[in-house]
Amino acid sequence: MTDVLRRGRASLAFGFFAQGVAFALLVTRIPAIQDRYGVSDALLPVFLAAVPVLAGVGSVLSERLVRRVRPSRLLRWSQPVVLLALLGVGTGDRVALLAVALAVFGLAVGALDASMNMLGVSLQRAYGRSIMLGFHAAYSLGGILGASLAWAGAHWDLALWVSYLPVVVVLVPAALVGSRWYVDGGGGGSAEEAETGGGAGGAEAGVGGGIGFRVLLPLCLVMTFAYIGDSTVSNWSAKYLQDVLGSSEQLATVPYNVYMVTTLVGRAVGDFGVRRFGAVAVVRGGAVVAAAGFAVVAGAPGAWVGMLGFTLLGLGLCVLVPQTFAAAGRLAERDGRPGASDAAVARLNVFNYVGFLIGSPLVGALGGAWSYRGAMLVPMVLVLVTVVYARSFGDRPDRYGGGHERPRTADVGRGSNGL
Repeated sequence: MTDVLRRGRASLAFGFFAQGVAFALLVTRIPAIQDRYGVSDALLPVFLAAVPVLAGVGSVLSERLVRRVRPSRLLRWSQPVVLLALLGVGTGDRVALLAVALAVFGLAVGALDASMNMLGVSLQRAYGRSIMLGFHAAYSLGGILGASLAWAGAHWDLALWVSYLPVVVVLVPAALVGSRWYVDGGGGGSAEEAETGGGAGGAEAGVGGGIGFRVLLPLCLVMTFAYIGDSTVSNWSAKYLQDVLGSSEQLATVPYNVYMVTTLVGRAVGDFGVRRFGAVAVVRGGAVVAAAGFAVVAGAPGAWVGMLGFTLLGLGLCVLVPQTFAAAGRLAERDGRPGASDAAVARLNVFNYVGFLIGSPLVGALGGAWSYRGAMLVPMVLVLVTVVYARSFGDRPDRYGGGHERPRTADVGRGSNGL
């Protein structure tokens, strides 16, 4: 394994980590943002829905952009924009400025999420073994840190800009420095080579390609169902524990923290499971565990059993999204056209926002019209459908832990930066 790949992997993991910090700092301080700008309860859902909608637009645009520039360059510049937009949310004083900052944040997040996963898929292809879950584990770790920093800011009643500024000051230069070692095209060259047009595959950097939506449809559905489950936990776990299971307000904050920790643990060890048992088995197992978690939550007689259910949800759902991106990369690799993998990841990434937009309103509507216990059964059924589509994750099962034969590591030359 060359130093180019090792450093590319480490720098990309830091990019995932930084994104986890930024996103957690935004979503966990929504009440403070609402108070700062005087946004009404009626208007707040509009602002919250605008971010994933614009992120979807950013992901679609990124598919077109990577036909002209390498994903590493898109990631290099979108990450600082996300962080600066976060700071803009914390420093503005008018609703119009908040709208602009959130719009920039949403568009840049779409490009950032897409380009990060493009590089993750290509690096996994170069490594010849599953490493995708490790990147998403770094994102979960960043989310835990960001949520902890947000808690500290709320506990000490700090102004938003006071909470955000130190994070941005640290992460922006660190991300820019780390971006020097991003690796494009399955290990064909560093980000510095991409800037100058060097590196393997440089002539193909602007060539676009893609696979049909029909082929990607099972993965798109799995991505949507996974994020419906995730948004159910993030938006409704506290209310469910307090209003349905009768917990205290303090105890009601625990399930999401437990969910984040178990998500981190599951992703940290998930790559070993993929290498040992294959992606299909891991996805099936994750779907069954997540469905069991929803069933436990729906039938829980009390708060502590409910928390057990949310713990199972973290362990089950955590493997689905990273493996969906990895499966899209393998399907595109079979297509054989330059840029097919990047286009597939960008298209698939849109459905993470679709699931996020559907999940919270769906559970809220069902809870109000029926019951919140019954509402938990809907994401349970959707997650179980993933078992039916698990075969889509086994395209070319001889690769990345799906069988007995493992490809050798890609031959990667050393970049012009002396690595």
